[in-house]
Amino acid sequence: MTGKKAPNGLFAARKLKRKRLKFRWSQREFKIRMLQLKKKYDPLEGAPMARGIVLEKVGVEARQPNSAVRKCVRVQLVKNGKVVTAFVPGDGGLNFIDEHDEVIIEGIGGPRGRSMGDIPGVRYKVVMVNGVSLKALIEGKKQKPVR
Repeated sequence: MTGKKAPNGLFAARKLKRKRLKFRWSQREFKIRMLQLKKKYDPLEGAPMARGIVLEKVGVEARQPNSAVRKCVRVQLVKNGKVVTAFVPGDGGLNFIDEHDEVIIEGIGGPRGRSMGDIPGVRYKVVMVNGVSLKALIEGKKQKPVR
């Protein structure tokens, strides 16, 4: 008989648990979660949302096979000064955003916290502008406050 089998018996639970844990370290997601790498390298520092100031409006070209200019903004985060690119969703959403506006951004919801769909390198999307929901502005339910 060669090779170790999983223990089986009345008092084998601790051993089984330890063995399973050892193998879980080879999984990418598990390792990232346990070492808290997201908090370390993520511009949002593990938070679900962040506040920032719009530096400029940019158009990002869509990845193949699509052909479009996706409307995005460069945002400087208030909490740590890092600059990220955030996608502006909705038809004509960019018209409600000006430079030096205060926006709230959140993750775009791509696989494993990465970019979404055909927008290369953009991990975040704009949800609020000057304290008003971007969705409400696009639908015409609210006016953008003058500040």
